[in-house]
Amino acid sequence: MTSATDPSTALTPFPDHTQLPESDGTFVFAERAGGKNFQEHPQSILLTDSIKPILQKRHPDGQYCIGQDSGIYWRITDPPEKGAEVPEWFYVGNVPPTLNGQTRRSYVLWREFIAPLIALEFVSGDGSEERDKTPWKGKFWIYEQVIHPRFYGIYEVNKASVEVYELIGGQYQLLTANKRGHYPIYPLGVELGIWQGQYYNMELPWLRWWDSQGNLLLTGEERAERLTAQLRRRVRLWRCRRLAACR
Repeated sequence: MTSATDPSTALTPFPDHTQLPESDGTFVFAERAGGKNFQEHPQSILLTDSIKPILQKRHPDGQYCIGQDSGIYWRITDPPEKGAEVPEWFYVGNVPPTLNGQTRRSYVLWREFIAPLIALEFVSGDGSEERDKTPWKGKFWIYEQVIHPRFYGIYEVNKASVEVYELIGGQYQLLTANKRGHYPIYPLGVELGIWQGQYYNMELPWLRWWDSQGNLLLTGEERAERLTAQLRRRVRLWRCRRLAACR
Protein backbone atom coordinates (compact mmCIF):
# COMPACT_ATOMS: atom_id res chain seq x y z
CA MET A 1 0.00 0.00 0.00
CA THR A 2 1.31 3.46 -0.89
CA SER A 3 0.78 6.79 0.79
CA ALA A 4 -2.27 8.74 -0.32
CA THR A 5 -0.29 11.96 0.09
CA ASP A 6 2.84 13.21 -1.67
CA PRO A 7 4.62 10.28 -3.38
CA SER A 8 7.96 11.92 -2.59
CA THR A 9 7.50 10.85 1.02
CA ALA A 10 7.47 7.17 0.06
CA LEU A 11 10.82 6.50 1.75
CA THR A 12 9.83 8.22 5.00
CA PRO A 13 9.17 5.69 7.79
CA PHE A 14 5.41 5.58 8.31
CA PRO A 15 4.18 5.88 11.91
CA ASP A 16 2.70 2.93 13.77
CA HIS A 17 -0.24 2.75 16.18
CA THR A 18 1.87 3.99 19.13
CA GLN A 19 2.79 7.15 17.25
CA LEU A 20 -0.72 8.07 16.09
CA PRO A 21 -3.37 9.71 18.31
CA GLU A 22 -6.32 7.80 19.70
CA SER A 23 -8.29 11.04 19.96
CA ASP A 24 -8.45 14.53 18.51
CA GLY A 25 -9.89 15.88 21.75
CA THR A 26 -13.42 16.00 20.37
CA PHE A 27 -14.45 12.52 19.38
CA VAL A 28 -12.16 10.07 21.24
CA PHE A 29 -12.51 7.91 18.16
CA ALA A 30 -16.23 8.24 18.09
CA GLU A 31 -18.39 10.12 15.61
CA ARG A 32 -16.88 13.43 14.57
CA ALA A 33 -20.29 14.72 13.52
CA GLY A 34 -23.76 14.08 14.86
CA GLY A 35 -22.63 13.02 18.33
CA LYS A 36 -23.13 9.74 20.15
CA ASN A 37 -25.99 8.24 22.13
CA PHE A 38 -26.43 5.82 25.00
CA GLN A 39 -27.31 2.95 22.67
CA GLU A 40 -24.13 2.80 20.61
CA HIS A 41 -21.73 1.49 23.27
CA PRO A 42 -23.91 -1.47 24.36
CA GLN A 43 -24.68 -2.16 20.69
CA SER A 44 -20.97 -2.71 19.99
CA ILE A 45 -20.65 -4.94 23.06
CA LEU A 46 -23.66 -6.98 21.93
CA LEU A 47 -22.11 -7.63 18.52
CA THR A 48 -18.74 -8.62 19.99
CA ASP A 49 -20.06 -10.78 22.81
CA SER A 50 -22.38 -12.83 20.61
CA ILE A 51 -19.99 -13.48 17.73
CA LYS A 52 -16.98 -14.35 19.89
CA PRO A 53 -17.60 -18.16 19.86
CA ILE A 54 -17.75 -18.08 16.05
CA LEU A 55 -14.48 -16.18 15.79
CA GLN A 56 -12.77 -18.43 18.33
CA LYS A 57 -13.64 -21.47 16.19
CA ARG A 58 -12.51 -19.66 13.05
CA HIS A 59 -9.26 -18.53 14.68
CA PRO A 60 -8.17 -21.17 17.23
CA ASP A 61 -4.81 -19.42 17.34
CA GLY A 62 -6.53 -16.21 18.48
CA GLN A 63 -5.23 -14.23 15.51
CA TYR A 64 -7.97 -11.70 14.95
CA CYS A 65 -8.99 -8.31 16.25
CA ILE A 66 -12.23 -6.42 16.76
CA GLY A 67 -12.39 -2.64 16.83
CA GLN A 68 -15.10 -0.77 18.72
CA ASP A 69 -15.03 2.99 18.15
CA SER A 70 -11.40 2.57 17.11
CA GLY A 71 -9.67 4.40 14.32
CA ILE A 72 -8.60 2.87 11.02
CA TYR A 73 -5.73 4.97 9.71
CA TRP A 74 -5.74 5.02 5.92
CA ARG A 75 -3.89 8.24 5.02
CA ILE A 76 -1.09 10.36 6.41
CA THR A 77 -2.45 13.83 7.14
CA ASP A 78 -1.79 16.86 9.30
CA PRO A 79 -3.20 16.57 11.89
CA PRO A 80 -2.90 12.76 11.79
CA GLU A 81 -6.39 11.97 13.10
CA LYS A 82 -7.96 13.45 9.96
CA GLY A 83 -6.54 10.45 8.11
CA ALA A 84 -8.63 7.98 10.12
CA GLU A 85 -12.13 6.60 9.80
CA VAL A 86 -13.81 5.40 12.97
CA PRO A 87 -16.41 2.67 12.46
CA GLU A 88 -18.36 1.73 15.57
CA TRP A 89 -17.49 -1.91 14.96
CA PHE A 90 -15.13 -3.80 12.66
CA TYR A 91 -13.45 -7.20 12.44
CA VAL A 92 -10.10 -8.14 10.91
CA GLY A 93 -8.99 -11.75 10.64
CA ASN A 94 -5.47 -13.18 10.63
CA VAL A 95 -3.85 -10.33 12.54
CA PRO A 96 -2.60 -10.41 16.15
CA PRO A 97 -4.91 -8.93 18.80
CA THR A 98 -1.96 -7.07 20.34
CA LEU A 99 1.23 -5.65 18.85
CA ASN A 100 4.51 -6.34 20.63
CA GLY A 101 2.58 -6.99 23.82
CA GLN A 102 0.75 -3.67 23.64
CA THR A 103 -2.97 -3.10 23.30
CA ARG A 104 -3.85 -1.72 19.90
CA ARG A 105 -4.50 2.01 19.94
CA SER A 106 -5.80 1.94 16.36
CA TYR A 107 -5.61 -0.11 13.17
CA VAL A 108 -2.99 1.23 10.76
CA LEU A 109 -3.48 0.03 7.20
CA TRP A 110 0.02 0.87 5.97
CA ARG A 111 1.43 -1.33 8.74
CA GLU A 112 -1.06 -4.19 8.55
CA PHE A 113 -2.06 -4.38 4.84
CA ILE A 114 -5.05 -6.66 5.65
CA ALA A 115 -8.40 -4.95 5.20
CA PRO A 116 -11.25 -5.54 7.67
CA LEU A 117 -13.75 -8.14 6.53
CA ILE A 118 -16.64 -6.02 7.78
CA ALA A 119 -17.06 -2.47 9.06
CA LEU A 120 -20.26 -1.19 10.66
CA GLU A 121 -21.34 2.42 11.08
CA PHE A 122 -24.13 3.36 13.52
CA VAL A 123 -26.06 6.40 12.30
CA SER A 124 -26.41 9.24 14.80
CA GLY A 125 -27.59 11.94 12.40
CA ASP A 126 -29.57 11.66 9.19
CA GLY A 127 -27.34 9.01 7.60
CA SER A 128 -25.86 11.29 4.96
CA GLU A 129 -22.37 11.10 6.49
CA GLU A 130 -22.29 7.30 6.28
CA ARG A 131 -23.46 7.41 2.63
CA ASP A 132 -21.21 10.27 1.51
CA LYS A 133 -19.40 9.35 -1.72
CA THR A 134 -17.32 12.53 -2.00
CA PRO A 135 -13.79 11.48 -3.15
CA TRP A 136 -11.19 11.59 -0.37
CA LYS A 137 -13.70 12.93 2.17
CA GLY A 138 -16.89 10.86 2.24
CA LYS A 139 -17.10 7.81 4.50
CA PHE A 140 -18.69 5.62 1.85
CA TRP A 141 -16.02 6.56 -0.72
CA ILE A 142 -13.15 5.99 1.71
CA TYR A 143 -14.41 2.57 2.75
CA GLU A 144 -15.09 1.55 -0.86
CA GLN A 145 -11.99 2.94 -2.55
CA VAL A 146 -9.28 2.89 0.14
CA ILE A 147 -9.99 0.79 3.24
CA HIS A 148 -11.82 -1.96 1.30
CA PRO A 149 -13.79 -3.89 3.93
CA ARG A 150 -15.59 -6.59 1.96
CA PHE A 151 -18.83 -5.78 3.79
CA TYR A 152 -19.97 -2.32 4.88
CA GLY A 153 -23.06 -1.93 7.05
CA ILE A 154 -25.07 1.19 7.91
CA TYR A 155 -27.30 0.67 10.96
CA GLU A 156 -30.03 3.14 11.91
CA VAL A 157 -31.64 2.33 15.25
CA ASN A 158 -34.27 5.06 14.83
CA LYS A 159 -35.46 3.42 11.59
CA ALA A 160 -34.98 -0.16 12.83
CA SER A 161 -32.96 -0.83 9.68
CA VAL A 162 -29.58 -1.88 8.39
CA GLU A 163 -28.12 -1.62 4.89
CA VAL A 164 -25.34 -4.03 3.98
CA TYR A 165 -23.05 -3.56 1.01
CA GLU A 166 -20.56 -6.03 -0.46
CA LEU A 167 -17.45 -4.98 -2.37
CA ILE A 168 -17.80 -6.54 -5.82
CA GLY A 169 -15.54 -5.54 -8.68
CA GLY A 170 -14.15 -2.61 -6.72
CA GLN A 171 -17.57 -1.10 -5.96
CA TYR A 172 -20.10 -1.58 -3.19
CA GLN A 173 -23.29 -3.37 -4.20
CA LEU A 174 -26.33 -3.09 -1.92
CA LEU A 175 -27.31 -6.58 -0.80
CA THR A 176 -30.84 -7.92 -0.70
CA ALA A 177 -32.03 -9.46 2.56
CA ASN A 178 -32.81 -13.18 2.62
CA LYS A 179 -36.24 -14.63 3.49
CA ARG A 180 -35.50 -14.07 7.19
CA GLY A 181 -34.76 -10.39 6.56
CA HIS A 182 -31.07 -10.99 7.28
CA TYR A 183 -27.89 -10.34 5.33
CA PRO A 184 -25.52 -13.32 5.02
CA ILE A 185 -21.87 -12.67 5.80
CA TYR A 186 -20.75 -15.85 4.08
CA PRO A 187 -17.05 -15.92 5.10
CA LEU A 188 -18.12 -16.11 8.76
CA GLY A 189 -21.16 -18.33 8.24
CA VAL A 190 -23.40 -15.78 9.95
CA GLU A 191 -26.21 -13.39 9.12
CA LEU A 192 -26.74 -9.81 10.20
CA GLY A 193 -30.14 -8.32 10.92
CA ILE A 194 -32.47 -6.46 13.28
CA TRP A 195 -33.71 -8.02 16.52
CA GLN A 196 -36.40 -6.33 18.60
CA GLY A 197 -35.79 -6.97 22.26
CA GLN A 198 -34.33 -5.81 25.54
CA TYR A 199 -30.60 -5.41 26.14
CA TYR A 200 -28.96 -3.20 28.76
CA ASN A 201 -32.47 -2.42 30.06
CA MET A 202 -33.40 -0.85 26.72
CA GLU A 203 -36.16 -2.20 24.47
CA LEU A 204 -34.89 -1.36 20.99
CA PRO A 205 -34.33 -2.76 17.50
CA TRP A 206 -30.78 -4.04 18.02
CA LEU A 207 -28.31 -5.10 15.35
CA ARG A 208 -27.53 -8.80 15.90
CA TRP A 209 -26.00 -11.95 14.45
CA TRP A 210 -27.67 -15.24 13.51
CA ASP A 211 -26.07 -18.43 12.27
CA SER A 212 -26.64 -19.65 8.71
CA GLN A 213 -29.67 -21.70 9.88
CA GLY A 214 -31.34 -18.63 11.33
CA ASN A 215 -30.56 -19.29 15.01
CA LEU A 216 -29.86 -16.17 17.04
CA LEU A 217 -26.28 -15.99 18.32
CA LEU A 218 -26.57 -15.50 22.05
CA THR A 219 -24.48 -13.38 24.37
CA GLY A 220 -22.58 -15.02 27.22
CA GLU A 221 -25.30 -13.94 29.65
CA GLU A 222 -28.04 -15.33 27.42
CA ARG A 223 -26.19 -18.64 27.07
CA ALA A 224 -25.83 -18.87 30.85
CA GLU A 225 -29.53 -18.10 31.34
CA ARG A 226 -30.50 -20.75 28.82
CA LEU A 227 -28.27 -23.33 30.52
CA THR A 228 -29.72 -22.46 33.92
CA ALA A 229 -33.27 -22.88 32.57
CA GLN A 230 -32.35 -26.26 31.07
CA LEU A 231 -30.88 -27.46 34.37
CA ARG A 232 -33.97 -26.33 36.26
CA ARG A 233 -36.22 -28.25 33.85
CA ARG A 234 -34.10 -31.37 34.31
CA VAL A 235 -34.30 -31.06 38.09
CA ARG A 236 -38.09 -30.66 37.94
CA LEU A 237 -38.37 -33.68 35.64
CA TRP A 238 -36.14 -35.75 37.93
CA ARG A 239 -38.27 -34.80 40.97
CA CYS A 240 -41.50 -35.67 39.16
CA ARG A 241 -40.12 -39.07 38.21
CA ARG A 242 -39.02 -39.77 41.78
CA LEU A 243 -42.44 -38.81 43.14
CA ALA A 244 -44.14 -41.05 40.60
CA ALA A 245 -41.83 -43.95 41.50
CA CYS A 246 -42.60 -43.53 45.22
CA ARG A 247 -46.40 -43.81 44.77
